[in-house]
Amino acid sequence: MALKRRTRVNPDYNMVSMTDVIFLLLIFFLISSTVVVPNAIKVSLPQSQKQTAAKPLSRVTIDKELNYYVAFDNEKERRVSYSEIEVFLKDRYIAEPEMFVALYADETIPYGEVVKVLNIATRNKYKMVLATRPIEKDSDDETR
Repeated sequence: MALKRRTRVNPDYNMVSMTDVIFLLLIFFLISSTVVVPNAIKVSLPQSQKQTAAKPLSRVTIDKELNYYVAFDNEKERRVSYSEIEVFLKDRYIAEPEMFVALYADETIPYGEVVKVLNIATRNKYKMVLATRPIEKDSDDETR
């Protein structure tokens, strides 16, 4: 004897309760993440009463025609030969032993010219700074 079922099983799955749970979890995590405060340590740094003075600076400039120019602090640059650079820097270094030497070189010159000036600094133990941008030119550049 074959018995037939009178009620059928519905094969669909109801997702409404699952979306409610996910929505509630989302709200919980959003609210709890804004409440969290990072643990930071407040540090009080010591203050110095002594001000450091700016160190004197000599400039050596090499332009694209391989002309050398030297200057000290705010002096006007003057054109010199390669052999005069070392003499100029030695005179300034005796007066200011904490002096820095800034080297400004045109980007089109051979790197060997820059190395020659760096060798002068190495021989005499000068503190050398390679400048990454050209110095501001005055309107009287033509009179160099």
